[in-house]
Amino acid sequence: MAKKKPEVRINNWGIYTPWDHSSKELPEIVKVTHDIPCEVGIEFGYIVNIKKAKNRKLQYCIYHPDIPDEDGKPLAPFAGEEYIRQNDWNFFIGDTIWEPIENKAGPWRITLAIDGELITDKTFQMFVPE
Repeated sequence: MAKKKPEVRINNWGIYTPWDHSSKELPEIVKVTHDIPCEVGIEFGYIVNIKKAKNRKLQYCIYHPDIPDEDGKPLAPFAGEEYIRQNDWNFFIGDTIWEPIENKAGPWRITLAIDGELITDKTFQMFVPE
């Protein structure tokens, strides 16, 4: 029997309150935007609602704008996976800014996929405030 096609909706995106990774509570939206100022500790990303996909594998990937590591090489995209826990599930995917802020400017692309099939793709433009 073929798997049901999941229903996916992005609830909101932009700047959020700080996220407590140990809590079940998702961060709260502060401002809906794709333009994010490079400020230490700013939390950004999006919340997606996924239905009809319980126990399927969700893959996430955050592509950074060639931020150098300790050796000066661009950081690899941050990627991982998680199992979808419920048939009506809200999931936050995002990142935060750290020092030095000057090398964080540029496009940050965040994608989600279910079982390898792309379901969301958002790019945020990070800028250093004047």
